[in-house]
Amino acid sequence: EVLGQATDPGMEIEIALRKHTLPFQWSPAAEAEAKKLPKKVLQKDAKGREDLRELALVTIDGETAKDFDDAVYCEKQGKGFRLIVAIADVSHYVRPGTALDEEAMARGNSVYFPRRVIPMLPEALSNELCSLKPQVDRLCMACEMNISARGEVKEYRFFEAVMYSQARLTYTQVAQWLYQGEPAPKEYASLLPHLRNLDDLYRALSKARAQRGAIEFETSEPELKFDDQGKIVSIRVSVRNEAHRLIEECMLAANVCASGFLSEHEQPTLYRVHESPTPEKLRAVREVLREFGLQLPGGDEPHAKDYAAVMTQIKGKPYAGFLQTLLLRSMQQALYSPENVGHFGLAYDAYTHFTSPIRRYPDLLVHRAIKAVLSKEAYRPGDWRAIGEHCSQTERRADEASRDVLAWLKCYYMQDRVGEQFAGTVSGVTSFGVFV
Repeated sequence: EVLGQATDPGMEIEIALRKHTLPFQWSPAAEAEAKKLPKKVLQKDAKGREDLRELALVTIDGETAKDFDDAVYCEKQGKGFRLIVAIADVSHYVRPGTALDEEAMARGNSVYFPRRVIPMLPEALSNELCSLKPQVDRLCMACEMNISARGEVKEYRFFEAVMYSQARLTYTQVAQWLYQGEPAPKEYASLLPHLRNLDDLYRALSKARAQRGAIEFETSEPELKFDDQGKIVSIRVSVRNEAHRLIEECMLAANVCASGFLSEHEQPTLYRVHESPTPEKLRAVREVLREFGLQLPGGDEPHAKDYAAVMTQIKGKPYAGFLQTLLLRSMQQALYSPENVGHFGLAYDAYTHFTSPIRRYPDLLVHRAIKAVLSKEAYRPGDWRAIGEHCSQTERRADEASRDVLAWLKCYYMQDRVGEQFAGTVSGVTSFGVFV
């Protein structure tokens, strides 16, 4: 297959798709099914669902996002909070045994490249019918939680609903209004009290997170800018702000409720599991920490709290980034498995993925499992273990393909800089060279 010139814009993505055998073309059957979907929520589909359309539900995402799968709403309740996390009801439209379902399963997840997404579902679903766009009715699966002032979920329930997002907000906007003291434009003024409630709830959940001993990694992603011809013009570091963390805490709470709900009703599902580090990795990480006069407590079976303690000690130090990478690498990869062995990094006994069914197949399965319990049935998609292994593999495949593309673009960007000097940090030494 001739793809074009090696330096054509977007060529790095075309190469990655083929190198990692990523499915990127829809089967005719899946396309036909997508064409038959309604353009908007039909009255018959909204029947019998709880009506959340009067609530000030909003989506908060990145600037370039088009697939909005989660909306949030929070109100004060005595000293505590009532939080509603509404998630796109993909399982209503993507039924087991259909071509769309087979396609979603094969892809396993959406793959995000700079300037291009290979979605798990056709755009008619991912960017339209299932996307919680503002000012339109959408079907959703909702998790309503009563959370104490100390950030503990006291009770929760899951239900099918119909919603109407009041606004599509970005992390940047919310951070400006809540944390940088910038006034919100008139059209969003009525939403501010609800956003402040969300912020108060976030503070409570963060405290509970610290007490639980979950690990807080300060991650920064490269943000690539392109010109109109698609040529890369700059790379800068995009840093997560408080609004990212606010949404993350709400999603974590809903995910934990989903795992609790399914295990309580003995409905098998795919848990998001993260095992504790291996003895070899622990030995290696402790050797390096010793050079810095640091210790990782916890003996042979350290807790996430022990990792968190080291993270606190190195905060703000010039070598913090390097040691954080080292601590991250000492951990095992998170996987999907029907066996609940808990989540080490987040310090949860049970954890699932419920909040992104537009872009992750395991979340779609979790939705189906919850619906089965609600209608007093059992959900059996087949061999849970094999499905978990497949979804873990497609996730790794997506990560590797994205990494390839980023590496290519970084090299392309730096080819004009040969001969210039830069400061760098050596983050790893191997037999074949160094990582800087």
